[in-house]
Amino acid sequence: MLAKTLLKTFAIIKPDLSVATKDVSDSIYQQLDHEFSGFKDHSLVSAHSFTENWQTWEMHPTGDELVVLLSGQCKLIIRVGKQDQEQLLKQQGDFAVVPKGHWHTAHCDEATSLLFITPGEATQNSSTPN
Repeated sequence: MLAKTLLKTFAIIKPDLSVATKDVSDSIYQQLDHEFSGFKDHSLVSAHSFTENWQTWEMHPTGDELVVLLSGQCKLIIRVGKQDQEQLLKQQGDFAVVPKGHWHTAHCDEATSLLFITPGEATQNSSTPN
C-alpha cells in the first residue's frame, strides 16, 4: 500500500479495529455517515490545516476527541458548563482531549495543522454552543 496524507485521505477505524480509507471530498462527511452506518462504533482519523478561527462549534456525544498539534499553534476552547476553558497548543505534539459531550472550537491566529481522532457518530455543529 502506498503512503497517503491525512490532509487528503481520512482513515476510518472500524469496530473490528481494521482501518478503511476514504479520499476527502466536499461531501466526505455525508459519505462517511452513509458508508459506515452513521459512524456507529467508528472513529475518524483526520488532519486539517487552518489559517483562521473556526467559524463553528462542534460536539461529539459518543466519546472523547483527541486533538494533536502538528504545526503552528492554536487555542482550543472547550465549553464546560457555562464557562469556556482554553487550552493552548503551541509545540508540535501538544495535544488536548475534548471530553465526550462538550462543545468546542479553536482560535488559530497563524497557519496551523491539527490531527484529530474523533468518535464521529452523531457529531453536532452549531454557530453557538448549546
